[in-house]
Amino acid sequence: MRGERGQSMLLTVVFLVVLMGAAALTLDVGVWFHEQRQAQATADAAALAGAQALPTTPLTAVSLAQQYADANGGGVAASDITLRSDFATNDTVRVAVTRTAPSFFATIFSFGSVNVHAHAAARAGVPESVEGAAPIVVNKLHPLLAGPGCPCFHEETTLPLAKTGAPGAFGMVDFDNSGSNGNPDLADWIQNGFDGKLDVDLPYDSDPGAKFNGGGLTQALDARVGTELLFPVFDTLDQVGSTATYHVIGWVAFHLDCFGLATSTTDCSGQSGNNQTLTGYFTRAIWTGLQSKNNRHLPDFGVYSVSLVN
Repeated sequence: MRGERGQSMLLTVVFLVVLMGAAALTLDVGVWFHEQRQAQATADAAALAGAQALPTTPLTAVSLAQQYADANGGGVAASDITLRSDFATNDTVRVAVTRTAPSFFATIFSFGSVNVHAHAAARAGVPESVEGAAPIVVNKLHPLLAGPGCPCFHEETTLPLAKTGAPGAFGMVDFDNSGSNGNPDLADWIQNGFDGKLDVDLPYDSDPGAKFNGGGLTQALDARVGTELLFPVFDTLDQVGSTATYHVIGWVAFHLDCFGLATSTTDCSGQSGNNQTLTGYFTRAIWTGLQSKNNRHLPDFGVYSVSLVN
């Protein structure tokens, strides 16, 4: 009987040791998975932060990725941040994270520390669709878009809102393609951006007729002075008047300084009238949009969207 009691006690001790070990291992594995998820979150966010500066300033991109990683748990050495050229030179930043996960079971049984790894890449690319565009078209032949060495940014210029090449076709576009009787809310689209995705390589209806004798356009533009608007860039204008369509090939960001009548290039008082011009400059911008999965070689007017990629 004593032998049996001794065996039972031994089995109980062994069972308790195994149970405690299993519990400790479960705890360790949970901690490791949690640490790996945290490392992945850091890698994703650091890559996205760095891509904000691409493709124009790659050194800044590396610095931003490093700063973000250091401020959110670390585990990123200088050699862990690299640049790639997917669709354009230095358009992608890759971040690798390595961290030592805390352990209990592994330490007790002298298994040593456990490292977790994560990596992420983010690309800044020309979007094939965007959100929040304003319904004012820009001709791709504008000197600061098509001139030598251009697109050229931060150079003061004017954009006409009068007829743009065809009778009755003002420089306003109906993103809904609802036609002249659709009464699109141009003022709302200027002040708040179009609420929906807009694709390139498509025709969009011109919205013809007098625009600045009502409809709130002057007030909408006044609300956007000092901010950036996203304009569609077109290459062809077909038909005339209510049947005119702009073929949109890309997007350009425009910093609006003021607007006024075309009779005076220095007049920015925002008076009423149908020959308005916008005064400001083209600028590079990161904008909400979707990149193509394949390189479509879309025209680059300085507007990019940022997304995680493989």
